[in-house]
Amino acid sequence: MARQPNSFLRKLLHNWQDEVFLQRLGQVEGIVSKVLSIAMVVVILVTVIDLGLVLYRSLFVSDSVGFFKTTLTEIFGLFLSVLIALEILENISAYIRKHVVQVELVIATALTAVGRKLIILDLEKVPGVSLIGLAIALFALSISYLIVRSVHR
Repeated sequence: MARQPNSFLRKLLHNWQDEVFLQRLGQVEGIVSKVLSIAMVVVILVTVIDLGLVLYRSLFVSDSVGFFKTTLTEIFGLFLSVLIALEILENISAYIRKHVVQVELVIATALTAVGRKLIILDLEKVPGVSLIGLAIALFALSISYLIVRSVHR
């Protein structure tokens, strides 16, 4: 019985060594990345189903005058939501492959998200300060993307 606690202590000390600890940490990162990618696939599938339902209702169950019951900006917003989710999945996949966060991909995803926000924005309901903030964010992300892209070349 006295050897079991001693053996446990040795294993614990062994796992606290830098190399072993970093190896275990890498394993946890790998598991979390895979769980995130599976969750993102579920989000993408649900979003595509939602987009399909909105398109179906807008095209075939329309009671209103005009072709689309839902405004085109809402439909475009759903399309861009799917694209953003795909880009996030690509970010996770790239991390799983290379174990590095690809900054260029992250900035491109952020640019798409800000672009989506601008496309679906209702200008009548948004104050000018918010528009200025979005413009500054878009400009900063664009400059960041140019800098990162030029460094990678």
